[in-house]
Amino acid sequence: MICKHMSEVPETRIDWKGYVGITARFSLTKDDGCPRYAMRVIEFEPGGHSSLHAHPEEHEVYFLEGEPAIVEGNGKETRLSVGDFVYVPANELHQFKNLGSTRMKMICTIPILPGGDGKTTTARVYE
Repeated sequence: MICKHMSEVPETRIDWKGYVGITARFSLTKDDGCPRYAMRVIEFEPGGHSSLHAHPEEHEVYFLEGEPAIVEGNGKETRLSVGDFVYVPANELHQFKNLGSTRMKMICTIPILPGGDGKTTTARVYE
């Protein structure tokens, strides 16, 4: 069993192509001994966003704070609320945005694919 507190997980700035104002806490990953699934807590500064991207890992996301939105591959932007859940299938284009003036926080889980670590993905960026 693995038990950790958020204060034990360092915050890492995400500087991947197209990502703006995002930090992550890689809460449970392969480094912790998780063989198949990873949990990350991701925070977006006001105006922060990911790129429009796709990757072979599915996402399950739960929004804890802020004013989130998700953009689909066809450009459709959906405003979400704290307490909403989102499932993004593998290889589906998507982008996360913070539309608010305060930080946005979400829990994001992904499968750890062969050769993966639960921190990075093999994202294809489309912006």
